Amino acid sequence: MKTNTKSSITLPADQLKLVISLQAKLKAKSKVEVVRRGLRLLQEATERESLREAYRRASKATRPALSQELAELEGLASEGLDEW
Repeated sequence: MKTNTKSSITLPADQLKLVISLQAKLKAKSKVEVVRRGLRLLQEATERESLREAYRRASKATRPALSQELAELEGLASEGLDEW
């Protein structure tokens, strides 16, 4: 397998201007580096969103059990305080 595979992408003029503008702002060596950074950021954002959704589902699934557990612990929280 080749480590450096060549590819070419033709961008519309407005998108090319954006890439060139970002290249200057990021002080990137090439337009390809700008695209790679963008792809990495997109991947990270997508993974974060997937994690958020997983936490939402897990939280929703455990809410009924949490209420029950807290109710059971409520009586234990003040146990033994009369002695102080």
